[in-house]
Amino acid sequence: MITDTRMLYTILVAVVAAERVLEVAVSLRHERWLRARGALCAGSGQLAWIVGLHTAWLVACPAEVWLLRRPLLPWLAAAGLVALTCTMAVRYWVIATLRERWTLGVLVLPGVPLVRHGPYRWLRHPNYAAVLLEVPALPLIHTAWLTALVLGTANALVLRARIRVEEQALWAGAAPRARVTGQGPPAQG
Repeated sequence: MITDTRMLYTILVAVVAAERVLEVAVSLRHERWLRARGALCAGSGQLAWIVGLHTAWLVACPAEVWLLRRPLLPWLAAAGLVALTCTMAVRYWVIATLRERWTLGVLVLPGVPLVRHGPYRWLRHPNYAAVLLEVPALPLIHTAWLTALVLGTANALVLRARIRVEEQALWAGAAPRARVTGQGPPAQG
């Protein structure tokens, strides 16, 4: 019996969706921890855009594959799976590095030094870099190029605005020494 690759792909998307639900639970726990310590919140309206976009992404991926009968191209599926795996590894590395300071929202502990280790040694926004690649990677695993193009572009625009908000919040909440020495606001995201 030949297995329909569309069903396997739908299961993969469901696993990614379940992983996102777990991330929300972790984020909520971290948010409570941060708020109890006086964290400041910024750009809360953007989170709704991100959640909406990612929900649309998780629905559109299998919908395009099923409704438009997208084929599975083995070379593209392999590249997409490698990219998806790498992006998830980077996101988990970010979460492990930031620990309780990792949330889906922008929360900043005033006066606390910014994280400069882990992936933050090389990138200002490693989580966003991963998500920027992840959004087109998942649909391309099963040639859902329309979802990859449209939602990948929308995601880039939303992340661009999000990074601006986060940079401002981190700079405003940075330890006074960083502001005085002009070390800039390396981001956590």
